[in-house]
Amino acid sequence: MEQKKLKFNIVDVVAVIVILAMVGFVGYKLANRGSGEAGPSPTLSVHYTVRCEGVDKELYESCKKHLPSQLMASGELYNGQITSVEQEDYYVLSAGGEWVKDPDHVNLLFTVEAVIPKTAVITTEIAKQEVRVGKSDYRLKSEYIEFSDTTILDVEWIEN
Repeated sequence: MEQKKLKFNIVDVVAVIVILAMVGFVGYKLANRGSGEAGPSPTLSVHYTVRCEGVDKELYESCKKHLPSQLMASGELYNGQITSVEQEDYYVLSAGGEWVKDPDHVNLLFTVEAVIPKTAVITTEIAKQEVRVGKSDYRLKSEYIEFSDTTILDVEWIEN
């Protein structure tokens, strides 16, 4: 019986060292994934005004009691809040063709402030809804307040 001796040449040794180094590097990266201290990501403050037309007059006082109120959607709270509400007169067209003030209804103007991540393209999505001037099917929803089919009147983006 002949015994075979294992022979290593320099190429085999280098190949084993390279493979071990790659395995060690991949293991190190996997072990330290997510533990790095990244700096804070840039954000934008967004202030916008939402108009709710023709709502019951009593809702103004009720809404004021619950401000500020944190935004929410699908049971989740978001980094934004309704900060104020104002009322303005609501007008209806009379039988005579004239605009008259409705004594039982008002328009409510809500001011909303939120902080969103800054991206290369501003797509302002707050509480799972896009915020744009003129959007007329916006649902304003917070912990205590909810109005649907509202209109966004203006939006202001401020760099933090």
